[in-house]
Amino acid sequence: MLLLQAALVAVALAVAFGVFAISSGEQASEEYGERALAVARTVASDPEVRSLVGQFSAADTAGTDAAPAGVLAGGALQRTGESARERTDALFVVITDDRGLRLAHPDPTVLGQRVSTDPSGALAGNEVVESQRGTLGDSVRAKVPILALGSANVVIGEVSVGISTTAVRTELVKDLINGALVTGAVLLLGVLGSILLARRWKRLTLGLEPEELAELVREQEAVLHGIGEGVVAVDPDGIVTVVNDEARTLLSIEGKPGMRVEDIGLTPRLLEVIEIPTGEPVLAAVDEVVVIAAARKVLRDNRDLGTVLTVRDRTDVEALTRQLDAVQSMSAVLRAQRHEFANRMHLVSGLLHEGHPDRASEYIDEILGVGPRSEAVEGIDAVSDAYLRSFLTAKAAHARESGVRLVLGENTWVGGELVGPVDVTTVLGNLIDNAIDAARLGARRPAEVEVELVQEDSTLHIVVVDSGDGVALAPEQVFVEGVSTKSTADTPGGRGVGLALSRQIARTRGGEVTLADAGGQITADNDRGGAVFIASIPDALVIEEVTQ
Repeated sequence: MLLLQAALVAVALAVAFGVFAISSGEQASEEYGERALAVARTVASDPEVRSLVGQFSAADTAGTDAAPAGVLAGGALQRTGESARERTDALFVVITDDRGLRLAHPDPTVLGQRVSTDPSGALAGNEVVESQRGTLGDSVRAKVPILALGSANVVIGEVSVGISTTAVRTELVKDLINGALVTGAVLLLGVLGSILLARRWKRLTLGLEPEELAELVREQEAVLHGIGEGVVAVDPDGIVTVVNDEARTLLSIEGKPGMRVEDIGLTPRLLEVIEIPTGEPVLAAVDEVVVIAAARKVLRDNRDLGTVLTVRDRTDVEALTRQLDAVQSMSAVLRAQRHEFANRMHLVSGLLHEGHPDRASEYIDEILGVGPRSEAVEGIDAVSDAYLRSFLTAKAAHARESGVRLVLGENTWVGGELVGPVDVTTVLGNLIDNAIDAARLGARRPAEVEVELVQEDSTLHIVVVDSGDGVALAPEQVFVEGVSTKSTADTPGGRGVGLALSRQIARTRGGEVTLADAGGQITADNDRGGAVFIASIPDALVIEEVTQ
């Protein structure tokens, strides 16, 4: 990784240096060309030069030979040209007439001779800048026409100023050396930066290479979307970073990474769990699903990386738990009945062995009225469904163990069979359990719970009344998930789920669960003084014709 970064930096700098070298060469040539042009213009515009050159022009010397070199060498034009060359450090300053004959030149021996390079461009009235080889070597030269005094277009000669390409190359070499030093420094800084970045990358990625990181991401995706738990990860700013498929299914959300956690569709209960991540498992209801949720802070080097919420489905476990509770309650009832009847049979056997058949007969007649059927719920015959009968019997036994008497309302009548026994018993069981606890903890005695079940077509109506002290919360607050008037110390995952779940189940089927009367005192409409809950569950029963 480090070598690749260093190589990329070196290649980039090499390309940049090459571009710099080319542009510097072109710029140096252009700069020296402009310099030569400025000198040539200055000389060509000198009135003395224009006057003297005019004396040697073809128009003024028609039919005469060129002036001899000796005369020109000591002339004013030669002195002017050499003075300009020495002042500007040029390679040469050459002045010619309109025939291209040298009137001033650094080499006096060639004066009066024709120039070695083509002067036609300047003699045509144009300024020319070019690189050429002449008698003095390679140079960047500028040629400027000399105009006759008092004329703006009559060309009488030219001035050619050249700067040696050696000077250009020397300047270019200086620029390239400076550029190379800067490039080397930048390369060194780039390598050092790459080393520092590589070390930081290693530290941030725990020493993993890019290929290993890619494989780790693929494995993480496979694990996140393959486990049976829902996972929602949130950064410290409340932005969702991870939502796996199981979380979307269990929590009925469509959240995507990048959204705020409040906007992905979580219930208030789950949002509270995320806001206060204690790590303790908490029961929560989502639609008809019961989940165990736990949120934990993620810290690394004492830095807050966010919160991770994990959820597991508890719906099936909750349903099996309720069924098991019913079976255990019925089993306890049967054990108690068996023990009671064993005692009674022992008494009958003793009376018979002692020769008291009359007294044994009287005792049998007595227990026939208060025997096994005395344990059944009074009015249970008004309920036809065997599952519902067993469930009510088990709840009555559970109530007796708590010192509470469970009775059926006088209007109870259910002639059909249950279609969805799990939903019905979940709603009914939560209401009865809460009523038993309220009656047991209440001040009124005897402690009682009245359950009234009424079938209307396929809809089952439920009314549960207790003799407790009533509900101190607002009617709607009791259905808020996580809200409970009971202690949560003995309940893993906390309380406050039963009523919320019951309402969700009822509403899913088109029904409702409400607190009709918070209770607290005995009234004409509430002779037991406790809370009154009413539930309706449509399509809970199969309609059957009942013969009255």
